[in-house]
Amino acid sequence: MHTGPVLRRALDQPISCPHVMDILVYSGLELLGDGVMKLPFVHALRRAWPEAHVTWLAGKGKTVYSSVLAPLVGDCLDEIIEDAGIGSAASELLRNPLPGRRFDLVIDTQRRVLTTLILRRIRTRCFISGAARYLFSTRRPRTRRAKPPSVLGQLMALLELARGERVEPVFDVTLPPEWVDRAALLLPPGPCYVGLAPGAGHPIGGATKRWPLERFIALARAQAAAGRRPVFLLGPAEVEWLGELRAAVPQALFPLQEDANGNGAELSPLLTIAVARNLSVAVANDSGTAHLLGAAGCPIVSLFGPTRAEKSAPATRRLEVIDAKSFGEPVMASIPVQPVADAVERLLRAERGR
Repeated sequence: MHTGPVLRRALDQPISCPHVMDILVYSGLELLGDGVMKLPFVHALRRAWPEAHVTWLAGKGKTVYSSVLAPLVGDCLDEIIEDAGIGSAASELLRNPLPGRRFDLVIDTQRRVLTTLILRRIRTRCFISGAARYLFSTRRPRTRRAKPPSVLGQLMALLELARGERVEPVFDVTLPPEWVDRAALLLPPGPCYVGLAPGAGHPIGGATKRWPLERFIALARAQAAAGRRPVFLLGPAEVEWLGELRAAVPQALFPLQEDANGNGAELSPLLTIAVARNLSVAVANDSGTAHLLGAAGCPIVSLFGPTRAEKSAPATRRLEVIDAKSFGEPVMASIPVQPVADAVERLLRAERGR
């Protein structure tokens, strides 16, 4: 453990090293939604230090970076440690959590003080943490700033502090070719595809986060009338809507339920991301699907009711948030169809102007 005085670096001195750097990033664990939200940070980290050896430490459980999302971080993370049992008990303060390891940079992505103190025992040149207003961090912001409300914003703030300069999130993930090819069969080039993701959370418990299905149908019909192809993205919990949606919008496609030959397609998050890359724009509730759309860099109209857009909005290249509170009550039914349709038009114009 480092027992000497903490040396605070000037913010205009990016961390560099004459040899391949060793970087450790600590997170408690990652479920699917967490892992997807953090992808732009993971890829920005690799872009900031392309030659570094990056270790991802899931101290309190599993991480989807070692399973379902592994193909999306294979070029970014050199080592993954999960179920490490690090960051929970006060007794851990009596020992080095990773004996025999030394890092040039440790980034602590959580803010629980006990966990931060435990991680501070790891041997490192530079320790970055936002816990207790950066009290234990080797570097601190020059001026006191409010904590960014979004998870990605908080992560990028830590990365910029470590790097000593502005760092942009990276939204262009590289997918395995088989998923790209599958998506090209499902949504061939040519039409203007407008994605519609009407689900959110548990089919019962998530109802308060869902825009009424009949308004998604009205929006889909309007897009079809404008010469575009509506594309419904339905997860396992929304498959029961399939018959109703097909009858209501005959022009619509359902790529996650059918492949090009009409066979059942695997409901994989990688397929969702691959399909989303072929969309011109998408409309989604506050949901895991919205974050998968964001991981693809798809322009999104993001709909919010009782939850906070500042915290939960998906990160993507172009985003328009429509909050029910702007129309009165913080309930999804407060959002009319026309403002959503107008937002779709604005994003489509912006994409045409790229």
